[in-house]
Amino acid sequence: MRTVIVVGCCFGLLGCGGSASETGLRNLPLDAQAISLFGDTLYPPTQPAEVRQGNRQRLDEARESYEADRSSADALIWLGRRTAYLGRYREAIGVFSQGIADHPGDARMYRHRGHRYVTVRRFDMAIRDLEQAAELVRGQVDQVEPDGLPNARNIPTSTLQFNIWYHLGLAYYLTDDMENALRAYRECWGVSKNPDSVVAASYWLYMILRRLGRDDDAATVLDGITPAMDIIENESYRRLLLLNKQELAEEGLLDTRAEDDVPLANATVGYGIGQWHAMNGRPADAERVWRTVLSGSQWAAFGFIAAEAEIARMESR
Repeated sequence: MRTVIVVGCCFGLLGCGGSASETGLRNLPLDAQAISLFGDTLYPPTQPAEVRQGNRQRLDEARESYEADRSSADALIWLGRRTAYLGRYREAIGVFSQGIADHPGDARMYRHRGHRYVTVRRFDMAIRDLEQAAELVRGQVDQVEPDGLPNARNIPTSTLQFNIWYHLGLAYYLTDDMENALRAYRECWGVSKNPDSVVAASYWLYMILRRLGRDDDAATVLDGITPAMDIIENESYRRLLLLNKQELAEEGLLDTRAEDDVPLANATVGYGIGQWHAMNGRPADAERVWRTVLSGSQWAAFGFIAAEAEIARMESR
């Protein structure tokens, strides 16, 4: 039987400051990025050659901008983000740690480092960073957060406060702390100002309320979800909500096309279908779908991490 690491535990401690390679996960091979919740060593996810080349070019440009002005918080954030887009998550954490040292009052540094702590399965560290980010933006006017990979309309759909609460709620969800996850996603929903952010927040909020046994409250979350919503990039969440609303069938939800973004979308949809089965008393079907998600390679996707957390809990019982 495989070794299961309890969800939310502190493995190979990544430090609060300094580079990730210096302060944590020292025993991993040089290119390894994380340890899964089963104890497996995780390497950067594969990318099509054209995508990887573009990401490398944009990272080089971000590095040049940072070298030109090391005092720029924006330049450092883009350096960290572009590093992460190449799957170099440990290095990106180190960049954001430097950002926290240089700009300790900038919530964006904690927001982005918290995001990448989720990626490398350091949920406790993610929660700490994202709670700090939430404290730093308390009472401030929200700001649009630029997309690292622009959508088809080149219209950013999220804000700094949305992303802080979204990732904080996710980190709590992955540790099975549903009360705190509910708190965070209620805040996330409150700062959701467009259909894309509404369906993203509503998706997690619905599942949390169902898991807490608050089915009537969960049903109200679905009231405003319709096929007519103008969704730019979060179609997977909208379709999953319509599945739970009994307005869409399971068949056809998973995408079988061989396109670059399909494996990521299928990790999202696969986890959601599994949770739909679980919430409706079909645990064997839920496990089957989650294990199918885990047979893929997109281990950095939130749906993959959530499926991993579910199976890890099953195997630790």
